[in-house]
Amino acid sequence: MTDVATATGPAPYWKAVLSFLLDLLTAFIVLGMIIANLTDQTTENGFQINGWPALLFFICLIAYFVIGNHLGGTIWRRIFGVRPIPKA
Repeated sequence: MTDVATATGPAPYWKAVLSFLLDLLTAFIVLGMIIANLTDQTTENGFQINGWPALLFFICLIAYFVIGNHLGGTIWRRIFGVRPIPKA
């Protein structure tokens, strides 16, 4: 009976934290490279975004989490089986 109760309960805290960190890292790399390539701010080791592209990057990063949560979870939350954050 305890197996059924834990299987339907919320995901463990470490899964939620790890999924957030992996989402942040994934979005940072992917969105950063896309915006850096579009604005010609790539370097030998990756990218360095300054000015309005940096503002656009942070707006896109926030939008990724907001839209991802609205659509049922971001990429890593879905992989780890963590439910989206409930709406207030």
